[in-house]
Amino acid sequence: MRVHPQDSSSWLFDLSDLTGADADAAAPGTDVHVARQAVHWAKTYLSAPHPELGRPGLVCPFVPRSLDTALFFPTVRRGADLTPEDIEAAVLRYREWFLMLEPREGRDAQYKSILILFPDLRPEDYGRLIDAPQERLKPVFVAEGLMVGQFHGLPPANPGLWNPDFRPLKSPVPMLVIRHMVPSDLPFLTDARPLVESYVSRFGGKLSVKQQELITRLHPGLL
Repeated sequence: MRVHPQDSSSWLFDLSDLTGADADAAAPGTDVHVARQAVHWAKTYLSAPHPELGRPGLVCPFVPRSLDTALFFPTVRRGADLTPEDIEAAVLRYREWFLMLEPREGRDAQYKSILILFPDLRPEDYGRLIDAPQERLKPVFVAEGLMVGQFHGLPPANPGLWNPDFRPLKSPVPMLVIRHMVPSDLPFLTDARPLVESYVSRFGGKLSVKQQELITRLHPGLL
């Protein structure tokens, strides 16, 4: 387990913390059990094909490499009565730590991810405490070349990129996930011009023809 150097209330599991006899015996509902649920979901759902995805390949091709390089860091934040401000403050605190964690450069840096799990939240609060904070924080993250993604069991209303009837952001535990932005994230950003501007400022010299066409169609004059 890793503890934030300036804030002992913030911590991360390493994947190695979630294996072995002690971890196997973790009681349901404990932090280790919750984190193991998230890792199992990442291995069996995100790292696998899905018949409703609308394209060949894995639900999230990024995840297997993140797991293989042990750059997949779950943490658990407790409380059923957290406020949106509590959620946002926690996510911003982990964003600062994310930027400090190695590797900070090189090929593998793009596979680093932090999963902030909120197992005590009630389903009726997911929109207010997961979806809404994610929407508010997204511009701040994208401006720094990061992504913050939301997942929960309702699931979020965001449709699949290839099948609009598929809701891919379903997870067994409500969570917000921090990772680096990559060129393939463009479709997640096109609903707001400032987000696309941040994207273009970072990847403008590496855009494919299809990416340029999409930007030009949705946000004329930006390129």
